[in-house]
Amino acid sequence: MTVTGPDFIALQVRDVDAAAAFYESRLGLRRAPAGPPGAVVFTTTPVPFAVRAPLPGLDLDAVSPRPGAGVALWLRADDAQALHDGLVAAGVPILTAPVDGPFGRTFTFADPDGYAVTIHDQA
Repeated sequence: MTVTGPDFIALQVRDVDAAAAFYESRLGLRRAPAGPPGAVVFTTTPVPFAVRAPLPGLDLDAVSPRPGAGVALWLRADDAQALHDGLVAAGVPILTAPVDGPFGRTFTFADPDGYAVTIHDQA
């Protein structure tokens, strides 16, 4: 038995509708036509990305220092700098300023639930 790689990524969020609206309006993601109850799945490739209601027993307000600490979530964009500038204009917290590196222009922001999301474009 062999694992072939990531196949689905979901963030557990406080408010699924608000989180979905953020990812749609600020990052330009598009909803998939269907998804499981309590979740919004986006048509990202090659791996689907979703926001979902927390699993029973998870209190996102008790997670310290932030939800997802220790996990690096990277999303590719066609223009990381333009996305950065739009997020700054919308008041989204930027955790690391844009830099050029082996994965292109890269920066990290905090989403409404406090997840650190890194954006990069093509090198």
